[in-house]
Amino acid sequence: MLVVSYIQENKDRVIEGLKKRNFKNLGLVDEVLTVDELRRKTQFELDNILAESNKLAKEIGNLFKDGRSEEANELKNKTVDLKTQSKELQDLLSAYENSVKEILYQIPNVPNESVKAGRDAEDNEIVFEHGEAIAKPNNLPHWELAKKFDIIDFELGVKIAGAGFPVYKGKGARLQRALIQFFLDTNSDAGYTEIVPPFVVNEASGYGTGQLPDKEGQMYYIQEDDLYLIPTSEIPVTNIYRDVLVKAEELPITLTAYSPCFRREAGSYGKDVRGLNRLHQFEKVEIVRIEKPENSYAALDTMVEHIKGLLEALELPYRILRLCGGDTGFASAITYDFEVFSQAQEKWLEVSSVSNFETFQTNRLKLRYKDENGTQLAHSLNGSALALPRILASILENHQQADGTVVIPKALRSYTRFDILD
Repeated sequence: MLVVSYIQENKDRVIEGLKKRNFKNLGLVDEVLTVDELRRKTQFELDNILAESNKLAKEIGNLFKDGRSEEANELKNKTVDLKTQSKELQDLLSAYENSVKEILYQIPNVPNESVKAGRDAEDNEIVFEHGEAIAKPNNLPHWELAKKFDIIDFELGVKIAGAGFPVYKGKGARLQRALIQFFLDTNSDAGYTEIVPPFVVNEASGYGTGQLPDKEGQMYYIQEDDLYLIPTSEIPVTNIYRDVLVKAEELPITLTAYSPCFRREAGSYGKDVRGLNRLHQFEKVEIVRIEKPENSYAALDTMVEHIKGLLEALELPYRILRLCGGDTGFASAITYDFEVFSQAQEKWLEVSSVSNFETFQTNRLKLRYKDENGTQLAHSLNGSALALPRILASILENHQQADGTVVIPKALRSYTRFDILD
């Protein structure tokens, strides 16, 4: 969440940034500043009363020591009134603090200055393209290839769990496992430490990275245990450092994790959900970085280059988009989306989002580091490296041959231990 002092000092920039997002409830900016002013006044009054109580306590002790018990008892009566006032102010202060937090939870991050205003995906900027986006309408879509080669069974998934829960079989399961291992190995070789996190998180973790309350309706909730199935391993991995004061020399922290991901995808329907295009359960490998603020944008560039390398190793045509304000996620200051072109579906499929959250998550997490300048908030970043369903779909659709077979990218063959689907 935003830092109140930052809003106070940069109110105009905050409002302009929120306008880039088409954020409608701009009145929350003034509301949080008003409530925070009341909080600070209450804190000032409480501090004065506590100081006066401490002063009286010393005086009372001295009076009893000097044998002036009558005067001491008179002052004790005054401290009773001060305690009552103190309790009332503490309750009021707690209410104001909670109110400030609840308002801040509703305000999204301020976009980076390089992010353009825009309403939705139509206003995103293409900043890089690799390979040729050639439509091949005679190529079969991946759901037909999956049936042809008997590697993914969508109907069986419906029987077991419902739509959006496919069953990978035989070479399909091996290809899935090969992608996970390839991504993790490449990430580890780039200096990311592998983590195996829990696949469920508590409410505090959801609030820490900004999924709650923003995406509460998209997360699967286990009511009996008050836990959420993770929609991304970003949540448990980043929360490793919740309420942690990191030493400056420990930065940057670079982590990678594989996990199944669970998303309700409420409201999704139509052709965009066919096959692997949009699932309720899918696999993803994530990279997470904790950085000093002055290094975080160089780190973002490094992450972008890293994911470019993964896609080029898989021999897939792709492009990178810088999202406009209206399409940027609630917690993000800037996001780059990677899209792979599907020759069979004749469309671009998003396969990764790489974001810098600046201090938005770390303020919620209370994730700080200490150096010679004192204690300050770190920056957090994350990116998909990569999400598997659409990558697997793109490999099937783009690596089809004229004879109907699918050639496995060279980078994966040592993992799959087969070169071709036929």
